[in-house]
Amino acid sequence: MKQLRMYNNKKILILGLAKSGYSAALLLHQLGASLIVNDLKRYEENEKAKELEQLGIEVVCGGHPLHLLDNDFDLIVKNPGIRYDNPLIEEAKKRNIPVITEVELAYQVSKAEFIGITGSNGKTTTTMLINELLKESNQQPLIAGNIGTVVSDVATDASEENVIVTELSSFQLMGIVEFKPKVSVLLNIFDAHLDYHGSKVAYVAAKSNVCMNQSQEDFFIYNADDELVTAIAKKCAATLIPFSQKKKLANGAWVNNRIVHFNDEPIISTTKIALPGEHNLENVLAAIAVAKLYGVQNEWIERVLTTFQGVKHRLEYIVTVDGRKFYNDSKATNLLATEKAITSFDAPVILLAGGLDRGNGFDELIPVFKKHVKSVVSFGETAEKLQQTALRAGVHSTKIVQSMEEAVRTAYEFSTEGDVILLSPACASWDQYKTFEERGDMFINSVHKLKV
Repeated sequence: MKQLRMYNNKKILILGLAKSGYSAALLLHQLGASLIVNDLKRYEENEKAKELEQLGIEVVCGGHPLHLLDNDFDLIVKNPGIRYDNPLIEEAKKRNIPVITEVELAYQVSKAEFIGITGSNGKTTTTMLINELLKESNQQPLIAGNIGTVVSDVATDASEENVIVTELSSFQLMGIVEFKPKVSVLLNIFDAHLDYHGSKVAYVAAKSNVCMNQSQEDFFIYNADDELVTAIAKKCAATLIPFSQKKKLANGAWVNNRIVHFNDEPIISTTKIALPGEHNLENVLAAIAVAKLYGVQNEWIERVLTTFQGVKHRLEYIVTVDGRKFYNDSKATNLLATEKAITSFDAPVILLAGGLDRGNGFDELIPVFKKHVKSVVSFGETAEKLQQTALRAGVHSTKIVQSMEEAVRTAYEFSTEGDVILLSPACASWDQYKTFEERGDMFINSVHKLKV
């Protein structure tokens, strides 16, 4: 990593630990900063805070007291999950204390260039696919970001020969200043995380940050079928590389007669692509565009696309039990992701859905419920809302359950041979589970119990 001197003896507040705050604290400590770490979790339960304290770092646990700002900090590194309307952050803004996220810090120390991938849906799949394509061509990608690996952990070990393939959330992108990926990818923009951002305008602005520092020698790969994304592209200074499922393009990635092209070159037939669901073609087009920029040959692209079947918790096939196919789509935390998952199947769907109530309704799902869904098993804070939505859509086979095991058992009872049983919650997991991964794993475990 670059041995920066800019943080030596600087007073910095690490606000919120989890994985990214912990890594940022270790890195800044190594760079000579004077740190205070502040986390909401109580000290007695906070092993990360205790580890940092052993290094001589001051820790403050159990809340976010405003008096911390009396330390005259030069900078705050904020956990992405902490909202900007947090009183401490609002007060920091009034005092003109800069607030960044750990992604910005990682960029500053990295010797490797970045590929930054964002969008409302498909980020993880596209990130994983790009990583696989670059590996297939014997390049040296490193994967990081919102996908589960802290960016600064990866950046500290990266060399000039690497490229860091980074999944970026809107939360992370709100806290960047200089971050500049060599290649940025914007897949789509739909209503998501509006409880965090406060408005769709603010959410779109956060997503657009992925390309805000790029210049003409950089590349912005964007969805030409998405009006909001296209509007961002018109303001971007990078070299533009569009992709489209709907129209032939003069340059970029596009589809015609089931053949994927890049510029005027045929790459692969869509019939050979292993990823299920039409929505995944969007992710494939974006990944191909990145691969071609990095010189990945067509035979290598085809080899990956004919074998890559997706990522865990994203439309993940689990098993077939008595003629019923079970799929885990726990990562579907918004309406559009669930809609796309449901429409990936021709067979009748028994849907398992529900979770954290962010105040939104589910009426946007009524058309796909009417056409594709046979039964709805709902759980969590939004269970009743989802049941009512199903009833309005004419789906009368519904039940509210209290556990994932009960949900799987009920779904099996509702189903017949040939049905698809799909966990695609349309909600975040935090009302009942720590993460969507934990929720998905509970689903998988419950499915396997059916086989016993």
